[in-house]
Amino acid sequence: MSESSSIPTYRGRRLLVLAVLSLAGLALVARAVDLQVVRKDFLQGQGDARYSRVVSEPAHRGMITDRLGEPLAISTPVDSVWANPQELILARDSWPQLSRVLGLKRGVLARQLAAKRDKEFMYLKRRVAPGLAQKVMALEVPGVALLPEYKRFYPAGEVTAHVVGFTNVDDEGQEGMELVYDARLKSIAGAKRVIKDRIGRVVENVERVSEPQPGEDIVLSIDRRLQYLAYRELKAAVKSHRADAGSVVILDVRTGEVLAMVNQPAYNPNNRSKLKSSHLRNRAVTDVFEPGSTIKPFTVAAALETGRFNSNTVVDVRPGYLKVGRKTIRDFRDYGVIDVSTILQKSSNVGASKLALSISPEHLWQVFASVGLGADSGSGFPGEPSGLLTDFGAWHDIQRATVSYGYGLSVTAMQLARAYAALASDGRPLPVSFLRRSEAQAAELASLYEPVLSENSLRKVRRMLERVVEEGGTGTRAAVPGYRIAGKTGTVKKSGAGGYVEDSYLALFAGLAPASDPRLAMVVIIDEPRGEEYYGGAVAAPVFSRVMAGALRMLDIPPDNVNPDASQRLAFLGGKQ
Repeated sequence: MSESSSIPTYRGRRLLVLAVLSLAGLALVARAVDLQVVRKDFLQGQGDARYSRVVSEPAHRGMITDRLGEPLAISTPVDSVWANPQELILARDSWPQLSRVLGLKRGVLARQLAAKRDKEFMYLKRRVAPGLAQKVMALEVPGVALLPEYKRFYPAGEVTAHVVGFTNVDDEGQEGMELVYDARLKSIAGAKRVIKDRIGRVVENVERVSEPQPGEDIVLSIDRRLQYLAYRELKAAVKSHRADAGSVVILDVRTGEVLAMVNQPAYNPNNRSKLKSSHLRNRAVTDVFEPGSTIKPFTVAAALETGRFNSNTVVDVRPGYLKVGRKTIRDFRDYGVIDVSTILQKSSNVGASKLALSISPEHLWQVFASVGLGADSGSGFPGEPSGLLTDFGAWHDIQRATVSYGYGLSVTAMQLARAYAALASDGRPLPVSFLRRSEAQAAELASLYEPVLSENSLRKVRRMLERVVEEGGTGTRAAVPGYRIAGKTGTVKKSGAGGYVEDSYLALFAGLAPASDPRLAMVVIIDEPRGEEYYGGAVAAPVFSRVMAGALRMLDIPPDNVNPDASQRLAFLGGKQ
């Protein structure tokens, strides 16, 4: 072939190649326009659907602290393990390892996945330890990832459990202050857009959609130091007397604040795997009982208010019993002819009955009601009953007599402590508060109440209650060296289906300190002590002494009795009177 004939062929091939390359370039440009312009939104959406996610950004629940700022409930960041069932179902080979690390039975995992095979989310295990979370992610199981959450932790454990309460797995308050103030403590989760890799790990934070809002912090009236002290002494007493249960309540007389409240048996809110439902109950708030002789100071106060009695008025309680209708009221022994002060010192049922029968039922009822008996404490604690104080119109003579020494009415430990706090101040029962409250706030609340008892009567009753703790009284073991103590013992027969049960008692002590200028009111209850000692003066009074001694010292309350007598020193050391 000649050279001239090959030139057109070469040029044709070149033109063909150029045409093909041009067409390919145009195709690429067209495809780029299609991808970058025409179908951009669709493709971006498809990419986001695979890798971009809007995830919840949790916020921590509000912290609960004691009055001094010590934490009682805090939230710590943890991870929960979750899975996309649609992906995990396809990774069946990974199930044995995953179930072993999470502590799940393979059959349970299979059933859970089958039940949610049409879903895109399910929890495998909530709020796991950091080490376990790392082990799970190291398996690189398709569809399994971590979700940040918060776990509630209670630093004081069972010591504050009945007051603080706890939350459930979804961080919702279930008991105690966690339940009462759930709306304030609750947080609001935020949201953010992230990029995730193929196994669900966040590799990039893109933008924040909404800000997380932490819950409000709550400051309680509880003093954790007093709480530990009361818990230790109550637990020791319940154990040593082989009792069923017990409670201690300490109130600030001036403000109505709960400074300490403990119960036995208790529970650990950080580990509820073996929790007994009966241990959840805050007995100091929810359990009602007949207060027995601890009510006698209010009977005496009612008698003093009539003007016909004073502390030296003589009352004949011979021969140690009193028939009222068909019933017989008895004293521990025949005290003979005694004065009103000795009625409290010796805890005479006959003497209290004679006082009650000498005054009108309406007046006695009015005094009881004025200090908060028969009403709830105003604390707002869930499950608190109102107690029982029947209307005086239904009282016959026997009801007037028995109510005078604490039978035929019912209270809770907190309500009884509130009544004693009213005795310690000006006779007006402040609503009880579990939140920190100032004296100015307390004074404003007190202005809403009209006192029924005069300051003169209250002062006389407190002095009579001091004799209970002095030599010759029933409560000598409640004495605190260096301080004047005013208090009253109580030993109450428990009622059953057929009436009062023999050899089944509540041992009580209720008191105030320091008696010259009361700051603290305390009630101690030991439920069904077993053994030779079961009286309130022998079982509950020593607990009062030890707890009150520590509380007065911790709160820097100065002594008002610098020369305690020998009986007080002996009582504090545990000697018998």
